Amino acid sequence: MRNLSRTGVLFLGFSITACLFACNNPQQSNDKKENTKAKDTLQEYVDQRLAIYEKVKLTTNLNQLTPSERKVLPLLIQAAAIMDELFWKQAYPQRDSLKNTIKDEKTKQFIDINYGPWDRLNGDKPFVAGIGAKPEGGYFYPANMTKEALEKSDVKDKFGLYSVIRTEKDKLISVPYHVVYATELQKASALLKQAALLTDDAGFKKYLNLRADALVSDNYTASDYAWLDMKTNGLDIIIGPIENYEDKLFNARASFESYVLVKDKEWSKRLAKYVSMLPELQKGLPVAPAYKKEVPGTDSELNAYDVVYYAGDCNAGSKTIAVNLPNDEVIQQKKGTRRSQLKNAMKAKFDKILVPIAKELIDKDQQQYIKFDAFFANVMFHEVAHGLGIKNTINGKGTVRSALKEQYSWLEEGKADILGLYMVTGLLKKGELTGDIKDYYTTFMAGILRSVRFGASSAHGKANMQCFNYFKENGAFQRTSNGTYRVDFVKFAKAMDGLSNVILTLQGNGDRAAVEKTQKEKGIIQAELQADLDRLSKKGIPVDVIFEQGVDVLGMK
Repeated sequence: MRNLSRTGVLFLGFSITACLFACNNPQQSNDKKENTKAKDTLQEYVDQRLAIYEKVKLTTNLNQLTPSERKVLPLLIQAAAIMDELFWKQAYPQRDSLKNTIKDEKTKQFIDINYGPWDRLNGDKPFVAGIGAKPEGGYFYPANMTKEALEKSDVKDKFGLYSVIRTEKDKLISVPYHVVYATELQKASALLKQAALLTDDAGFKKYLNLRADALVSDNYTASDYAWLDMKTNGLDIIIGPIENYEDKLFNARASFESYVLVKDKEWSKRLAKYVSMLPELQKGLPVAPAYKKEVPGTDSELNAYDVVYYAGDCNAGSKTIAVNLPNDEVIQQKKGTRRSQLKNAMKAKFDKILVPIAKELIDKDQQQYIKFDAFFANVMFHEVAHGLGIKNTINGKGTVRSALKEQYSWLEEGKADILGLYMVTGLLKKGELTGDIKDYYTTFMAGILRSVRFGASSAHGKANMQCFNYFKENGAFQRTSNGTYRVDFVKFAKAMDGLSNVILTLQGNGDRAAVEKTQKEKGIIQAELQADLDRLSKKGIPVDVIFEQGVDVLGMK
C-alpha cells in the first residue's frame, strides 16, 4: 500500500465525499453543468460581439495648432475624461465591483465598450451571468420606481434635465446634479477655467468660463449662448449633461458626455452658406401649413472638425459622427444651433463600414453611386434638419419633447434623417449643391442598412428601421433575387415626402400613444432584413468603431 501523507489522506477523503454527494444529488451536478454551459455560451457571445467593432485611431494635424492651443488641448481632454467617469455613475455605477469578479479580459473590454453589462447594439441584451434586464430609468431613479409613482408624486423637479430622483424616508425627492456629483464637477470646472486662462481666442475664453460655472450650478443657458457666439475658435469642447437617450423611462434626465474637437477651417468655410437657407426650406416642407409655421433660427453654424476625444454617453455603443446642439428649443428658435460634423470619425465609418456594406447589399449596377461626399452631405443635413419642422405642438400640449417624453428621441432622429434628405433634394434642384441625386439616394440607402444594425435599443436604430419599412412599403427600393437592394429613384423621392409628412404630423399632434404605436409597428427589423444583416456579420463587416484616443495617441505626452 502506497504511503500517503496526512494532507493526502484529507484531500482523498474530501474528493470521495464530494463524489458521493454529487452521485446522490444528480440535480446539483446537472445545475453545475448547466451553469458551465451558460457561461460558455455567454463567453462565445462576447467573443462574437466584440468582433463587430473596428478599432480606429483618432488623430489630427497638430501642426495647425497655435502654441496656446497646444497647451489648452490636454486640459480639455482631462476635463472630458471626468465626464466619462460621471456617465459610468449614471449608466452602471457598480463597474469596478463587477469587473473585479470577471477574469476574462474580453468580457471586461466589452463591458467598457457598453458602459455596463448590456449590449447596446443588440437591444441591451445582458452578457454577464446573473445580470438581469437593464433598468429603463438607468440610475436616474430609485430601483423599481414606476412611472406612475413619480407622476403622482409632489416632487417639484420630477422631469428635470439636471437632477436625479432619490428616496428619503419613503418619499421621492429630487437632488441636483451639481450636488450629487459635486466633487467631479468641481474638478472639471477648474480644468476649464485653467484652459480659459491659456486660450488666445476671446469667444472661446468666454465660453470656457461660463461652461465651467454651469457645471457647478446646473445653469447652462448662458454658456449655450456663448458657445453659439464663437466664430474664430480653432478648438472646441462639448461638455456636460446633454442627451436624454439613457433615460428610457421618461426621456427626461440628461447624461454626461464630452467631445474634444479641432476645427477643420477649410471644410467649415464650404459649409457656412447652408444655414441661411433654412427658412425657405421650411416653407416648402411637404406637410400642412399648421405644422411648418415656425421660423427656424439662422444664426447657426455648420463646422467640420477632427474629433480627438469622445467621453461618456457619445462613446457608449455606437459612436456619433455629427452633433446638433444645444437641444433647448427656446435657444434653437432664438439663436439656432451649431452643427458639428466630425469628419475624421465619419471617414473612418465610411471606409471601414459603409463601403463594405454597399459591396455586399447594394445592387452591383448602383455601387458606383456610393460616395463619401454624398455620405458627408447626408449626415450633415441630418443635423441641419433638426432645425426644421416643429418644436411646439399645434394643440397646446407644449413642446414636442415634453408631449412625447420617452417616444421623442427616436422620432426626432427619424425626422432629421428624412428632412436631411429633403434638404439635399431641394438644394440640388436650386443648384446650391453639386453632384448627382443618385449618389445621395443610393448612399442614403446604404446608410440605412448601416444604421439599422445599431438595434432596437438605439434611437437612431429605431428611426432607420421606420424609414426602411416605410420605404419598402412604398416601393422606394426593391430587393433583387440575388439579395441586393436597388433604389427606384422616382419612388424614393415620393416616399421621402410621404414619411416627412407622417413624422411632422405625429410631432405636431403630440400624441404619445400614436407615436408608440408607430414605433412598435414600423421600428422593427423583419426576418428578411435580419437575414441580410446576418450576412454582413458573417463577412466580418464591423457594425461600429472603438477609439484609440487621448494625449498619448496625439503624441502630446
